[in-house]
Amino acid sequence: MGKLNRRQMLSTAAAVGGALAASPTHAEQAEQAEQEINVGKRIRRVAKKGNIKHSIVAWCFQDYWTPDELIPVAKEMGCASVELLNPKYYPDLKKHGMECAIAGIDIGGPPFMRGFNNPKYHELVIAATKKSIDQCKTFGWKKVIAFTGYDEGLTKEEGAAHCVKGFKEVVGYAEKAGVTICMEHLNTRDDTHPMKGHPGYAGDDVEYCIDILKEVGSPNLKLLFDIYHVSIMNGDIVRRIHQHKDWLGHIHTAGNPGRAELDDKQEINYPACMQALVDVGYDGHVGHEFIPTRDPVAGLHQAIQWCDV
Repeated sequence: MGKLNRRQMLSTAAAVGGALAASPTHAEQAEQAEQEINVGKRIRRVAKKGNIKHSIVAWCFQDYWTPDELIPVAKEMGCASVELLNPKYYPDLKKHGMECAIAGIDIGGPPFMRGFNNPKYHELVIAATKKSIDQCKTFGWKKVIAFTGYDEGLTKEEGAAHCVKGFKEVVGYAEKAGVTICMEHLNTRDDTHPMKGHPGYAGDDVEYCIDILKEVGSPNLKLLFDIYHVSIMNGDIVRRIHQHKDWLGHIHTAGNPGRAELDDKQEINYPACMQALVDVGYDGHVGHEFIPTRDPVAGLHQAIQWCDV
């Protein structure tokens, strides 16, 4: 794990201090800076206000913790969930009094590449979605992820029609189980890394995704509103949160550009985004899904504090 350099330490302290107090004193800033120097040496509770239910996305931190190690780390920080977790760790979540805010699906490869927009994958993804729904019902989880998939030569109109047909075949199953399917919007602009952007992904426009959800017309099919991806493809995040409040099923965070920490090197005003979620009455989880570039404990502390409005 890397250590914070002086510039990162001071900028982190200032960002966190600004989120927690209107006008921190120099002494308070110095104390926060002191804490950030040693932050990698200990894990502390940073989610305190209760307006945002924080979750940690497991795959981002697989180089630092195994899932059974990450669960108590998340709990100690005050998070309510570890998500997109291998189902074999669901009993560990239960043991620690935590939950999986959104469950993944297993299609034998990257799930975002083969989705509901292509009928040749319908049998595969519907079966995988139903299996995940069954697991959620068993453990009491409430949400399952879904994707449009890649274009693969299909027009946007064709893909949307296939999505509607496919979702209609499975959403009734979700309704009976009390589980909500959340279709994720992803960006197609960033081509630097396979998990920072997804060139060729069909659902790269928020309004396109919302139109699909409206056409299906079920309260158990909503949008996974990933603030990082939305900022790249559509922007106007706070207005879109208000505009689409009834379709928000789950939220993800990461810094833009780079899908790294929520710090002063990126452009998204996360406290404003979180306040918008509170204002519209969003009561789901916020999953922190950034790829660490330094001490992951420091990065998570900063992200959670900044979003704990």
